[in-house]
Formats: sequence, C-alpha cells, structure tokens
Amino acid sequence: MPIDPRRLLARPFPAIEHAYTQRDTQLYALGLGLGADPLDAGQLRYVYEGQDGAALRAMPTMANILAYPGFWAREPDTGITWQKLLHAEQEIHIHAPLPAAGRVRGQTRITGLWDRGEGKGAFLQQTREISDAATGQPLATVKQLSLLRGDGGFGEGGSAGAPPAPHAMPEGEPDHVCDLATPAQLALIYRLSGDLNPLHADPAVAAAAGFPRPILHGMALMGVAAHAVLRTVLGYDDTRLEGMRVRFTAPAWPGDTLRTEMWVQGGTVSLRTTALERGAVVLNNARVDLR
Repeated sequence: MPIDPRRLLARPFPAIEHAYTQRDTQLYALGLGLGADPLDAGQLRYVYEGQDGAALRAMPTMANILAYPGFWAREPDTGITWQKLLHAEQEIHIHAPLPAAGRVRGQTRITGLWDRGEGKGAFLQQTREISDAATGQPLATVKQLSLLRGDGGFGEGGSAGAPPAPHAMPEGEPDHVCDLATPAQLALIYRLSGDLNPLHADPAVAAAAGFPRPILHGMALMGVAAHAVLRTVLGYDDTRLEGMRVRFTAPAWPGDTLRTEMWVQGGTVSLRTTALERGAVVLNNARVDLR
C-alpha cells in the first residue's frame, strides 16, 4: 500500500529493554577493529576488563545498537518500499557514559518525514531515547535519517520545514589524519552485535545487490571513525565525546584502510573518511562534538 504520512508519523513503537554484558561490549569493540594492537593501552580499555574486572569501557557509538527496534520499515503497515531504503545519516548524543554492562530501555518514535517529490523519494527521521532501565537516567539519544527512494510524492501530511542540512566542512588542510586498517573479517565480527543483514556476510547476496563482495556495516564505519577521533584527538578519553553525526556517501569493504581527516574548531571536530585503496569517500559532512 502507498505511504500514508500522517499514519507513519503517528506510528507507535513498543519500548524495548535490552540487557547486555561485558562480553557484548568487548565483542562490539572488536567489531570496530579495536584491539588490533594488543599492546596499545588505549585500545585495551574497550576490549579487556582488567585484572579487577572493572576496567572495561564502552565505546560511545555502542549506543547505536542498544535497544534497537530492528528493521521495522519492512512491516506491511508502514507502506514503505523497504527494498529501496537507504541509510543516509546517523547521529548520537551521549548524556552519560554508557555502562560496560547493564540493562537499558529504548523508546523509538518517528520525528520527521519530508517529501522530496514524485520520483525523488522522501527523508524519514527516527529518534530513539535510551535510558537506564533501573534508574531512568538518560544515557543517549540516537537519530537515524533514511532516504525512502520509492516513496516520494505524497504531498501534504509530512513534517514542516526541511530535513537537517549537512554539516558544513571546513576548507584547508586537516589538523589531524589517522589511518586505521580493517581486517577482512571485520563485518563478520561486527554482525555478531546484532545486524545480521546477509549483505555484510554472503557473497551471493552482495553480488545480487551489485557489489563485488560483502560490504562493511555503516554503523561499523561510524565506529571506526569515532575510534580515529578518540585515538588522535582525545587520547582515548571517551568521556569527552558528547555527540557524533555522520553522512554515508559510499560503501566500505572489510579490509579497507580507512583514512579519517579531522579539522578541530573549538568544541567541534569535523571529519571525512576515505577508503584509501579505492580513493572513495565513505563518510563526509561528519562531526564529533566535544565536552
């Protein structure tokens, strides 16, 4: 059935409780490539609990996978042509450091739907509020912007205004550059944190989608870029990372060397990530906000 903008904007989502352990937190970080240098004390903070069992830190981008409602766009009540949906942007805001283990509650809602016109698709924004399930303390806000390529032209009933404008990139040479090699099996590790889309694991599925090999998850790519900022600008002090927003511009392959260029302006780090072997810009118009 065609998209009904008013109904879609009012679509209810059940609250989701998500319990996770230190092992889950370590597996998530390993799926971003942390621990590649087992002698790097900064990386070990995210993959090793320490001799006392209490040293483990959660990567801030782990908010992306907590209390996630799943690929709800393919449910028949949405009217979305889900086969043509593209993940355009992802944004997180960290209210308090994520526990290395715990139980969280996530509440998702649709916070924007903008028509681009017949044949041009529409932008849909969903927002998830994550809190500690026991205390109610807010932990993170996660926003996802999707391009619904097959669902434009619905006219009235969408959101007022326009979708968020891209972050404006500075001119000139970057202040910092960080190259991070990714192992060929990175997507196979990252998918164990919950995103089981076969596009990231099955060569036949990737070929049917027009790719020469399974591609890296966008959320893993975002995490690698966050690692570059933590490593190069923040000295692995994740408490200083308040928020992050990225725009996906091209797929990355597991095994790519990912170069993140960073421009530091006050409390903002603008960044762009390129897959060096192919010269493809895979993240652009991206930013990290610092405390």
